[in-house]
Amino acid sequence: MSHPRSQAARPAVRTRQPAAAASVLSGSPAAVTGGLARLLLSAAPTAVVAYAGSAADAAAASAIARRAHAPLLLMSGRAATGTEESRIRSAIRALAPRALITVGVDGRALVAGLPGTKLVAMSRALTPAVNGRPLRGVTVLVRASSPATGSATAIAAATTAEAAGARVIYLPSFDLQTDPAAISELAATRPQRVIAVGSRFGPVSLLAYRLAVAETGVQLPGGGQVLFPMRRIVALYGSPGTAALGALGQQGLAASIARARAVARKYAAISRIPVIPAFEIIATIAQGSPGRNGTYSYESSVRALRPWIRAAAKAGLYVTLDLQPGRASFLTQAKHYRSLLMLPDVGLALDPEWKLGPRQLPLRQIGSVGIGEVNSVVSWLARLTARYRLPQKLLELHEFRLTMIRGISRLDTRHGDLAVVINMDGQGAPRTKQQTWAAVVAGAPHGVFFGWKDFYVKDTPMLGPRATLRHRPEPVLISYQ
Repeated sequence: MSHPRSQAARPAVRTRQPAAAASVLSGSPAAVTGGLARLLLSAAPTAVVAYAGSAADAAAASAIARRAHAPLLLMSGRAATGTEESRIRSAIRALAPRALITVGVDGRALVAGLPGTKLVAMSRALTPAVNGRPLRGVTVLVRASSPATGSATAIAAATTAEAAGARVIYLPSFDLQTDPAAISELAATRPQRVIAVGSRFGPVSLLAYRLAVAETGVQLPGGGQVLFPMRRIVALYGSPGTAALGALGQQGLAASIARARAVARKYAAISRIPVIPAFEIIATIAQGSPGRNGTYSYESSVRALRPWIRAAAKAGLYVTLDLQPGRASFLTQAKHYRSLLMLPDVGLALDPEWKLGPRQLPLRQIGSVGIGEVNSVVSWLARLTARYRLPQKLLELHEFRLTMIRGISRLDTRHGDLAVVINMDGQGAPRTKQQTWAAVVAGAPHGVFFGWKDFYVKDTPMLGPRATLRHRPEPVLISYQ
């Protein structure tokens, strides 16, 4: 163990606390690495500069910088010129290093205007710096699967962050909500400042929102806070206790969970992505009589649905509440289940087949809805999800005729809080359903996923899992009625 006096005599890195709670660094390798060094450090006894175009140079420079406890800066060329020379020299000047080590670049021009900085060839002769005040509560996000992989910029950023004593989180994608491990780490540490390296993490408002959701630590069944394309949902459709309305109501709660898991396992055996069992519960049921509110739709009580939702969540299932509104509006009925939709693993489905006009009756026609009413639900559900910092929520739209959602090309798909799935729920022979599928896919707007519905009785014959997954685009949601 070093003697305290010898430790105090060693050159020291001086850190600084970033001002902004969230930052996104973008631009050239010189801009990003220089910017990060200036955000985290006010002084460094040694700095290392390397050529960004060579992975080998970046890796070698990182090893040197780590030994010296020094920041690592990058240049796009072997020799600094123009704006990049000015930017790199400015970063070095701000750090005021006594020694500069270069790997793969010409360092003579860099130190020419820096009289206090000497170009050093042998890094082993340097005394490694110490960090008397490591940055606590500061996290740097880099796009790389591990410290040894990723771009030269990611390697350099991680090296500088470690020199400053900041925490580094390596992410396989630019969306941190797709990484279960990163979500858990952010929830456990709750950093005060986060710096993301790369423009695709931003803009800053998006990064800040994703951080707020990640720090809740709440994850979807299967992990992460984004539904698709990370997973596939396989659901039993129906109403608890009503066998005639679908597979979900043909057995009790415990048996329904077991059945949903059994169906999902058939897909898990052939799926490239994790498969999550699910319930799609008909929460409001179209009926032949007007009922006490005159809507021709029976609304299940929240109290009646809650035990099924609790048991499903405990068993790792996702739940979707399906609305058959009759003459009611979809938005009015959705708001009735607000307390259930505030749960992280509960989504919403709209079934326009059962949407009636003022003088229409159930089973006399195929219903339809205008896109304005659908978009009102989209906006409300997105605001609810954002307000309570929930993981991405499923919004499923049933469709087997293009007239069912009038103006679907204007569907609002801008909300990252929602994963919108158009579920082709037609029935009949495979050839007929394939034609319907092709029409639904061709008529869909950009930004949606697709689902497929299998009917145990009304399909002639019903497709098996392999045939169902042959559809293109590959369905992310399959439901069974």
